[in-house]
Amino acid sequence: MGLIFGSIPGLTATMAIAICLPITFGMDPGAGMALLMGLYMGGVSGGLIPAILLKLPGTPSSIATTFDGYPMAQNGQAGKALGLAIVFSFLGGLLSIAALMLIAPPLAKLALHFGPMEYFAITMLALTLISSLSDGSIIKGMLGALLGMALALVGSAPIDSYPRLTFGISDLNAGFNLLPVLIGLFAVSEIIKISESKVGSLSGNILIDKIKGFGFSVKEFSGQLWNFLRSSLIGIGIGILPGIGGGTANIVAYAAAKNRSKTPEKFGKGMPDGVVASESSNNAAVGGALVPLMALGIPGDTVTAMLIGGLVIHGIQPGPLFFTQNTDIVYGIFAALIIANIMMIVLLFFGMRAFINILSVPRHLLLPIIIVLCAVGAFAENNRIFDMGSLLFFGVVGYLLIKAQFPITPIILGFILGPIAETNLRRGLMATQGDFLPFLTSPIPLAFWSVALITVLFKIWKSHKQKGVVIRE
Repeated sequence: MGLIFGSIPGLTATMAIAICLPITFGMDPGAGMALLMGLYMGGVSGGLIPAILLKLPGTPSSIATTFDGYPMAQNGQAGKALGLAIVFSFLGGLLSIAALMLIAPPLAKLALHFGPMEYFAITMLALTLISSLSDGSIIKGMLGALLGMALALVGSAPIDSYPRLTFGISDLNAGFNLLPVLIGLFAVSEIIKISESKVGSLSGNILIDKIKGFGFSVKEFSGQLWNFLRSSLIGIGIGILPGIGGGTANIVAYAAAKNRSKTPEKFGKGMPDGVVASESSNNAAVGGALVPLMALGIPGDTVTAMLIGGLVIHGIQPGPLFFTQNTDIVYGIFAALIIANIMMIVLLFFGMRAFINILSVPRHLLLPIIIVLCAVGAFAENNRIFDMGSLLFFGVVGYLLIKAQFPITPIILGFILGPIAETNLRRGLMATQGDFLPFLTSPIPLAFWSVALITVLFKIWKSHKQKGVVIRE
């Protein structure tokens, strides 16, 4: 299912998880997380099909794949481009899972020494990173994060349960439910946006030439190993940074491959190195994004924000204690990622033609089905009509924000991280008798605040520099 969502432009891994999240409610937690991991891995990988064959990135993680994948297909090398993309997606995924297994447990042990001040500082750092590193204006990113935190204030306050911003509406006493907010802002808003364009199918009739093996030789494979390793490490590193994810990783890895190449002029004209760099990095970002989620309880990207919802539904709190209190689920996630990665390469190789046929489904048939699934999903968790109303409300809000060029990611992560920040702020103030100074002067929080300040200043400097270049031109 993840591959199907990834292969249809406009339907991302985020949307796949948003729609299927309610299904996990009736499952065992391990089985539920296995379902979500399969959707995650498949959703990121499926985008390579339309990227190479149609020059349409199925997901943001496949944008750079179009740069050389589509020219290769036009040059009669569609089989080779698909083969390289599939194999190096698989290898990038495996490397990132290994990194997740090695990095997350020791990071969680370190985080066990964190108190309320440290958690408040790292949460604010995460929100700052997400806001400043997301595309577009830093002011809009920060405003988005603040809007998300404001939405999280609706309902009973943590610690003392005092009702806030309910306006006498009893349904708001518990606040907005996470699921309708997620599905509304990500899935429904995107469906409204897609429905603006002309009605029709996403592709014409596409034929794939018969592929022998994976379409490339052992010599060509070995020649890409350094490019693969560099791109995968870039993907893992960017994945770990909160709020960035595979959408940025594949472009950065592509740029690095072009800069390091002896023939950079061939990039964009059908260079296999570009396909390898993009696809290995975006799959490597999967494991990287799960590191802060599992070790610190902070989502690495929009998809892992959804995965927090999947854990919370089962009463599981991700973070340092996740590795000691839920060991079976932790190793279940590791196993599910490995199995999903293997299934991804098998299904992509043998099911290529079937996935291409999905691209020909008319939008006016596909989108209504998805919107119904979204509404059923929002209703199913608590059996409340109010949640369906919330879904539509946040869908319209998300659409208006997209039209106003506000990034959605900071809003949803502000909504998720806001209560964590508030709870730890209040606990810390209770411990310090209302003194906020230790939040700034303690060694670990001071380091986090410093990184947050440097990030904001760098973004402002970069924005001014870009404006200066535009003015000179």
